[in-house]
Amino acid sequence: MNSNKYDFLANGGEMGMLTRDKDWSKTAIGPVESWPQSLRTTLGILLNSKFPMFLFWGQDHICFYNDAYRPSLGNNGKHPSILGQKGADYWPEIWDFIKPLIDQVLQNGEATWHEDQLLPIYRNGKLEDVYWTFSYSPVNDENGKTSGVLVICNETTKQINTLKKLEESERRFRNTVKQLPLGICVLKGADLIVEMANTTYLHIIDREESAILNKSIFESVPETRETAYPIIKKVFETGEPYYADEFAVTLNRYNQEELAYFNLVFYPLTEENEITGVIVVAYEVTEEVKGRYLLAENEKAFRNIVIDSPIAMAIFRGKDFVIEMANKAMMHNIWQKEEKECIGIPLLDVFPELKNQKYPELLHDVLNGKTIRENEAVAYVDIKGSLKKFYLDYEYTTLYEKNGKASGIMCTVYDVTSKVKARKKLETAEARTRLSTEIAQIAMWDLNLKTKKLIYSDTILDIFGFEKNTKIVHQDIRSRVLPEDEDIALDAFAEALKTGIYKYEARILKLDHSIAWIKVQGKIFFDENKEPSKMLGTVMDFTIEKEIQHVLMKSEQKFRLLADSIPQFIWTSDTLGNLNYFNETVYSYSGLSKEEIEKNGWLQIVHPDDREENVKLWMESVKTGNDFLFIHRFKRYDGEYRWQLSRAIAQLDEFGKIQMWVGTSTDIEEQKNFTNKLEDQIIERTTQLELKNRDLINMNIELQSFAYISSHDLQEPLRKIQTFASRLATLDEQNISANARSYLARIEFSAKKMQNLIQDLLTYSRTNSADRIFTTVKIDEIAEEVISDFSDRIEEKNAVVEYHDLGEANLIQFQFRQLLHNLVENALKFSIPSVPPIVKISATQIDGKSLPNAEFKDKNYLHLQVEDNGIGFEPIYKEKIFEVFQRLNTDSEYKGTGIGLAIVKKIVENHRGFITVSSEKGKGSTFNIYIPDLSEINI
Repeated sequence: MNSNKYDFLANGGEMGMLTRDKDWSKTAIGPVESWPQSLRTTLGILLNSKFPMFLFWGQDHICFYNDAYRPSLGNNGKHPSILGQKGADYWPEIWDFIKPLIDQVLQNGEATWHEDQLLPIYRNGKLEDVYWTFSYSPVNDENGKTSGVLVICNETTKQINTLKKLEESERRFRNTVKQLPLGICVLKGADLIVEMANTTYLHIIDREESAILNKSIFESVPETRETAYPIIKKVFETGEPYYADEFAVTLNRYNQEELAYFNLVFYPLTEENEITGVIVVAYEVTEEVKGRYLLAENEKAFRNIVIDSPIAMAIFRGKDFVIEMANKAMMHNIWQKEEKECIGIPLLDVFPELKNQKYPELLHDVLNGKTIRENEAVAYVDIKGSLKKFYLDYEYTTLYEKNGKASGIMCTVYDVTSKVKARKKLETAEARTRLSTEIAQIAMWDLNLKTKKLIYSDTILDIFGFEKNTKIVHQDIRSRVLPEDEDIALDAFAEALKTGIYKYEARILKLDHSIAWIKVQGKIFFDENKEPSKMLGTVMDFTIEKEIQHVLMKSEQKFRLLADSIPQFIWTSDTLGNLNYFNETVYSYSGLSKEEIEKNGWLQIVHPDDREENVKLWMESVKTGNDFLFIHRFKRYDGEYRWQLSRAIAQLDEFGKIQMWVGTSTDIEEQKNFTNKLEDQIIERTTQLELKNRDLINMNIELQSFAYISSHDLQEPLRKIQTFASRLATLDEQNISANARSYLARIEFSAKKMQNLIQDLLTYSRTNSADRIFTTVKIDEIAEEVISDFSDRIEEKNAVVEYHDLGEANLIQFQFRQLLHNLVENALKFSIPSVPPIVKISATQIDGKSLPNAEFKDKNYLHLQVEDNGIGFEPIYKEKIFEVFQRLNTDSEYKGTGIGLAIVKKIVENHRGFITVSSEKGKGSTFNIYIPDLSEINI
């Protein structure tokens, strides 16, 4: 074929060449010369198109296609044999599908469109599933009749297979996600619509899948909105994931409201670099958290039990035996130290005195796995600077880590010092008792009442006059009781059978025929049949005591005789406060007999108004042992009451125990009358003092009135003087002489000086009269305000005022501001000419104990320091500068009233503090103010 003759077949790549080379005369379509123009035009477009095209032409549906379509036919398939052949012969596998489409176009003349259509074709030596997106368009001949169908197509097999793989992958992913033990939920869009939620997530929120899909997550679980929505919203808007462990959220699930905990992630879901949603991944740890909380509570409870245990316990860690824990019993009872002195510190650093004792070596043995116990071990411990001896029952037990390595020691200690000392005291007391009984000649005896067997100490032989080492029986000593006292012993035994207590005093005849007094004391013991079985007791010779009693009886008789002969009332009482003796003076004064007083009581002679207080004070003295002292009135036989001073003193034995009370009552009627007169004079003087106080109050009121006048009435004329002088100075400058202007300037200067003086006096008076209301003040803010007051002067003098972190203090705010204002003003005023002033303000806290002049040694003091580089002054003036109207410089050099520092000192005194100053001429001054913290004191 001559291609030059057929331009429509020019070019077209491989298919153009195959079309040109083919002998079309042997095909159903015939030679090229017979092809209609419509076919030629269509083939020209088809062969030169880069888009896959296929053409069915004529009634036999002759096949044409271009290079772009060629790959869809594969290898070892229809290409190139299908070119120019009938469609039905070469597309048998899909002809049933495409033939109706071709006929539809041929008959109706309308194009069709199909997307991702599965059309299996034979290629590459096999039948393959191929997906197409294609359109069938009519091709009309010169007569307008549809003679062919142009297929413009694109094979989408790869895309479809990729999509299927993605869908399969997504299906597997969704299935995997649904089976994961993690709760996973996919939220789409700004409204956080639930696209997917796995089984675990549905279980967590206790919802059905149908109830939450395609809805906003907070429609399903509204109770979580407040907690979770702000976080998820931020993730969606910023694209920054959010991670949280043990995230707490309240859920309404399983018919109850429950606080649940989750380890969760909110992760942004991105599609084509755009955030389209949020993936929620949650793992519930509620049980673990609650379990840990419970474990922590249990551990806390256990630790509290240990801490509050009466048995001292401590834990030491490591080779240095660092104190990790010590309970209250150990800390307070054994060590007697505060927690900060012990916890986290090696044991031997806290108690260096133990280094030379056995305990460090024992602790090393325990750390090697040995358990050590010891009872009543002696330990010397430094308690508040004094080495004290302790007796301890202790146990050292090794503490192991999970890997089995010893890491510490549990120490339990029980202080048995009191028990050991008590036992030792008891042992000592028993030894002393034995020794005392031997020294005091007290004999011990044990009598079996059934067998009459007698066990006794050797002292009994001395008491009854037997020779040493003599063997005696019960009857040997029983027979020594004098016949006259036999009934005493028998009665005592009969009484002992009733009460169990056996005691009596009787005389015995010793072997040397001398008579002695014995005191027998004992106790009867009964068997299970309540029959008397034995007696235990003591017997002592108290002959000398009996003789002393006889002497005392005679002495008491003499005492009573003496008491009855004096004019004072003498009376005695037993230990319970019962009056049991009155001398004869009481009976003669009251006109009452002994029987009347015993019957109706001694209170009948006391004035009725004094009785209640009398009884109260007397019983208080009886209870405490303190002296009784009371002034009251006694009724005389003629009915008159006279004042008496009653005093009673307890009589003690050698052990300090009260044996009786001895009291006296003395007539003080004359002295009482004198005292009454003296009290009347005191009342009169007190009345006069109250009148003086009222006068002083009135003077203070007048002083306040003067302050008011100073602040208003005195300042008003000064203002007018200043105003009119100023107007005169500016009214007509040409008609006022230089001398007149000078006089006017002096008037203004003097008026201004007078006004400043009045204001300073008023400020000084207010420091005395103003309410002293203390509040917590931020000193930095006060300093900033004061510096702001002097901003112009600071700028004018190129001054520097330094302060930093002055802290807070309990102060009278407006007075403290005045104080700082005056000090800064002085520093700026008294500066060296041409030298920029430097003012340094600092504040620290100082312990009152370190300040010699401090009134409150137990309080902390605010130390405020104001330092300058000004002109200074001679040290001899350091007290004088705080006096009112005291100035060290002339008014022409440095203007002022001389009151500023007096105000400062007064304010410091109002704060109960003190002020000092140090200075040198030409080297500046340093003011030190000390103010106590009295926040807990009502001033």
